[in-house]
Amino acid sequence: MADTLASLRSFMASHSPPLDALVVPSEDYHQSEYVSARDKRREFVSGFTGSAGLALITMNEARLWTDGRYFLQATQQLSDQWTLMRIGEDPAVDTWMADNLPAYAAVGIDPWCISVDTAQKWECAFAEKQQKLIQTTTNLVDEVWKSRPPVETNPVIVHPLEYTGRTVADKLKDLREKLKNEKAYGIIITTLDEVAWLCNIRGNDVSYCPVVHAFAIVTSNSAFLYVDKRKVSSEVNSYIKENGIELREYTAVSSDVLLLASNQLDSTSAVEGNHAEVTNGININSSEIDIVGNGIAESKSNKADLIWVDPGSCCYALYSKLNSEKVLLKQSPLALAKALKNPVELDGLKKAHIRDGAAVVQYLFWLDKQMQEIYGASGYFLELESANKKKDSETRKLTEVTVSDKLEGFRASKEFFRGLSFPTISSVGPNAAIIHYSPKAETCAELDPNSIYLFDSGAQYLDGTTDITRTVHFGKPSAHEKACYTAVLKGHIALGNARFPNGTNGHALDILARIPLWKDGLDYRHGTGHGIGSYLNVHEEPGYYEDGNFGIRLENVLIVKEGNTKFNFGDKGYLSFEHITWAPYQRKLIDVSLLIPDEIDWLNNYHSKCRDILAPYLDDSEKAWLKEATELIGA
Repeated sequence: MADTLASLRSFMASHSPPLDALVVPSEDYHQSEYVSARDKRREFVSGFTGSAGLALITMNEARLWTDGRYFLQATQQLSDQWTLMRIGEDPAVDTWMADNLPAYAAVGIDPWCISVDTAQKWECAFAEKQQKLIQTTTNLVDEVWKSRPPVETNPVIVHPLEYTGRTVADKLKDLREKLKNEKAYGIIITTLDEVAWLCNIRGNDVSYCPVVHAFAIVTSNSAFLYVDKRKVSSEVNSYIKENGIELREYTAVSSDVLLLASNQLDSTSAVEGNHAEVTNGININSSEIDIVGNGIAESKSNKADLIWVDPGSCCYALYSKLNSEKVLLKQSPLALAKALKNPVELDGLKKAHIRDGAAVVQYLFWLDKQMQEIYGASGYFLELESANKKKDSETRKLTEVTVSDKLEGFRASKEFFRGLSFPTISSVGPNAAIIHYSPKAETCAELDPNSIYLFDSGAQYLDGTTDITRTVHFGKPSAHEKACYTAVLKGHIALGNARFPNGTNGHALDILARIPLWKDGLDYRHGTGHGIGSYLNVHEEPGYYEDGNFGIRLENVLIVKEGNTKFNFGDKGYLSFEHITWAPYQRKLIDVSLLIPDEIDWLNNYHSKCRDILAPYLDDSEKAWLKEATELIGA
């Protein structure tokens, strides 16, 4: 690590102009949360493995900013050469740079790894002392990373209509309508899951996320997909062409954005594209052709001269090639379109969560039995002190990793399984307080019947993506552990039962999950909710983490639906949630005296549904276990 910092500082000093600081973010060229091995530059320079964070290297300091999910983990992983900066507690990175770097300081960035929003925000912060962002022509980390993993050429896969529910032509038609409404003649799409969603393709370029490293540009009469052509089979190539999309090399996006800026990108391809439609008999319906035709006509009469760029996800490198006066900086229209699941996607998600719930129950049943046999634990149901004596040799032991592997095995046996949706968080006792803890075989803890065990996990299935968290105890939980678990559960129920007017944002609902914790002076350092893709990305959840002792998290996936309220004040329309995750909550961790009757009714109703929905996927022993796990509370 010391050599890495020294080498980077050498490159910073010899750079023209010399750099006072170098920013190394977590993100790749697409501002992804999870990145491929060769894009883990911030991890390489700092040793910190969390998914979120930013490293700043100056000539005599190295600082790492990360959020509350990772405070404990970063403290453990960073060497004494690094200073941890806690987001929300310490000054933000732009404030720190503006205050601590000298006037006229040069701050080096790889413009491909910084978003437009971030770059503009930093430039504003730098204005007073005339500090400046310097776009490096190469990534300096890549210059010193001698063992950087090679580029992988994983195949692009067509995601069939039976899972997507909408054709590419339909999605392109909607997108072009939105372009027309915003007086834009083109859009640059950089987010990997948006490109995959729009083109109905999937891939394996990023662990846990079935996406392809690709950009897309869509104009009023053309569409381009930028991807390493080695990943595209002749069949997939034909599919892309049949959907009115021209395939280009991944690296061509840079020069094509320059052409787009001067409105020349379509000039040749539109003619070629129309010719292809005739000769290849492309199956585009008449309304689609009308839209394309009208799009061209409209752009002349309405002066559609803007290029749409999402400032939160588009990299500064591409934005810098555009005339800023002709750019529409606005969230991508695909973000909402992708979030609004169609009936086919909703049906797939529900089915995927049922199979996944069955895997979780099978896992809990297996784990309960193992904890009793190996450790003399009282088990999932009984509330007794565990003997904590291993009956067999050292070879029979359970670790955070071995049990996590077993859970993956149960999931792998289910139909349409395609892998995990994120690294399983399998954590015992103090490790459960590390919010995004990732156990390693050589250092992970052994399971302890007298400590809380938390597992946060999910899977990718062809018909949906899952994410579930449950917290359990196989011995005798303390009154404090029960009170904390029950507070988290109360927030979980309150949020799930919420009804709220159309247009309400997540921040307004967040308080519902926290109120039971706040009542006792407790809280958690992350957001409460996140979206889930349809065989796409997974991304935080009500919980309580007591540093050094234990953590509790309960997480279900919810669908937002019509609220069916008695009244409709303001004619806004009201919404509610529907749970699609099915797995029991551990009754012995619940302090029933802290629950109100409505909460008890909700729990009993949820557990009854768990039994009915999961039973067809379980054997007789598992069914009997689930029946006991879901017995009435407070009866």
